[in-house]
Amino acid sequence: MLELRHLQLVKAVAEEGSVTRAGLRLNLTQSALSHQLRDAEDRLGTPLFDRIGKRMLLTPAGQRLLLSARAVLEELARAEREIREDAGRAKGVLRLTTQCNTVYHWLPSRLQLFHRKYPEVDLQVVAGATDDPVRSLLSGEIDLAIVHRPVRDARLRVRPLFRDEMVVVMNPGHRLARRPFVAPSDLAPEHLILYSIPREANLVFREVLIPAGVAPARVTHIQLTEAIVEMVKAGLGLSVLARWSVAPQIERGEIVASALTSAGRYRQWSAAYRAKPPAPAYLLGFVDVLARHPLPLGRTARERRRIAEVVVRPAGEGLRPS
Repeated sequence: MLELRHLQLVKAVAEEGSVTRAGLRLNLTQSALSHQLRDAEDRLGTPLFDRIGKRMLLTPAGQRLLLSARAVLEELARAEREIREDAGRAKGVLRLTTQCNTVYHWLPSRLQLFHRKYPEVDLQVVAGATDDPVRSLLSGEIDLAIVHRPVRDARLRVRPLFRDEMVVVMNPGHRLARRPFVAPSDLAPEHLILYSIPREANLVFREVLIPAGVAPARVTHIQLTEAIVEMVKAGLGLSVLARWSVAPQIERGEIVASALTSAGRYRQWSAAYRAKPPAPAYLLGFVDVLARHPLPLGRTARERRRIAEVVVRPAGEGLRPS
């Protein structure tokens, strides 16, 4: 029956003891305050104050209502403070997926940076959305997708992040191990060990082998990067992996990496998220962390030494890229 303004009014009049001073406190004229007070008394069917001269004294009904008014107004003020504090702490859940499983190994160090600013945001990695992150993003299953294929959809916002290089990795004793780059024809007699995705979606087939009309002698599909690396180390075949994802093994000399074609093959990674509703500040903050701390792209020190040792620079020519 009563409204919040009635409770505020009763509290102010009781504490000030005067309609005039209560009106100043509530920023109301005396006539407006008197009108609201009569409205409250009419709704309850009983006086709340005894008017003695210029003083306003609570009736028993007024005293009972004042107790409730103070409790309600105090609880409301506490709720408002807590809500504002929660908003300032940016609580939430950020559901993420990437278009390549190996990127998950790179995320933890970036998450540490993110959580320094947003400690109460829970980040959930949705690995099941890896195969088709854009569809999962549009369906609302995830909030952020880290992708390396072009995204052209007006419903999404896309921010470029970084590039990485795809390289041919092999056992150090392989016949191609001393080549600064591997040409498409070099792969024809080889056993390729690649991720379990359709050939038309695989960078090696889509951008290198199919345009060159080359088919490798054998292809094995394995989903785990670690298993692929172990097979390559054992000399059971070649693979094409992101340079950064196998940098430690390259540096230790366990495998060798050469550029895929003389021009090299690179992927442009981007962050994609829905345009509407507007992205929360913590999502944009996470994207900013990724953009400011990209994947390492350069060669390892061991690779630079190997290239300097095995590549002979003809007169007037520079080193061939690897």
